[in-house]
Amino acid sequence: MPASIVSSEANSVTIQITIPFGTTMLGSENEIQQGLNLAGQLATEKALEQFDSDGSPIERSGQRWTSKGKDAKVYQSPYGPVQVARHLYQTSEGGSTFCPLETDARMIRTATPRFAKQISHKYAEMSSVRVAEDLNENHGRVVARSFIQNLADTVGTVAMAKEEDWHYQTPKVSEPVATVSLGLDGTCMLLCEEGERQAMVGTLSLYNAQGERLHTTYVAAPPEYGRHLFLDRMSREVEHVLSLYPDAHRQGLADGAPENWDFLGPYVDSQVLDFYHASGYLETVAKVLFPRRRKHRQAWLEKQAHRLKHDVGAAVALLDEFKKIDLNALSAKKKNRWSRSSRIFAITTLKWITLKLRQKIVRLGRESPKRPAKSSSSNDYVGLG
Repeated sequence: MPASIVSSEANSVTIQITIPFGTTMLGSENEIQQGLNLAGQLATEKALEQFDSDGSPIERSGQRWTSKGKDAKVYQSPYGPVQVARHLYQTSEGGSTFCPLETDARMIRTATPRFAKQISHKYAEMSSVRVAEDLNENHGRVVARSFIQNLADTVGTVAMAKEEDWHYQTPKVSEPVATVSLGLDGTCMLLCEEGERQAMVGTLSLYNAQGERLHTTYVAAPPEYGRHLFLDRMSREVEHVLSLYPDAHRQGLADGAPENWDFLGPYVDSQVLDFYHASGYLETVAKVLFPRRRKHRQAWLEKQAHRLKHDVGAAVALLDEFKKIDLNALSAKKKNRWSRSSRIFAITTLKWITLKLRQKIVRLGRESPKRPAKSSSSNDYVGLG
């Protein structure tokens, strides 16, 4: 036998391995891997036995459970399948059984903790087919796709359930934090059985005085978790980060959805509307101004978008230009489009002016004011106050 147990004690095991060399280096490496996997299986078996009970009666939830004796079961480890005879418990009323070994060893389905961690990590980056190929080629493990998918789903379910109580640890950064940027966005997703649900994502970013990003914490929720649970988690993270940097400038980043600003508003000193959504309202205006002249519409849109992104005060200037346009010749539908776009620009403009006034007050009242964070592209956002 290539691997055998020489001695086994309560806290350790000694294993002897015999590895035959192949005719090529690759062949020898394959033999080494197989031998080490066999040794890992023997060691895992002994490690699992530590978590088994001695067969004595136990009490759970006020009931007395007794052992039905040892029953052999195959568990999956990073090194290969391992068969362990362990105690199964049951009450005098019958029904479901309980295995202390699986609970105390933190088994997930039939996988050991490390094997579950390996598979879930790989599955987050690759498809189940690729994960199966990777395990076979690089670890000498042959695993079914269904096992990979079911195990990863279980790990994800456990993680999401625990996330309700978990708290993300903000790492120590090497520079002083001048700005905390809080981002929020959501999208509707159509589910086959449950209809439309909202998926949410949030960011908490730390910036230095030069606008360089130091760290970002990401918070997200799938559609089935709903908006309220996500906002509760987001609130906890926001309050934690703001407590770490109470003197930092607080900046909000979102699109034009009112519900996002209802959440961010109480936390932030200034608000930022991303350029993508701001320019989207320009496109609506362009369609109203040039309904049939596509080339003129595109040229006008490119010119105004460039102004909005690069020229200081462009939002104010655009709003003034919108007010001068005669709306009497427009249809009711076009007037509605125009009204919505103009309203968004009006809000954008007023808040931009408010932000500039706040920044001026800060400059007058402080010797070294904290600067609002910049994006990776210096003009990717339209400021709101």
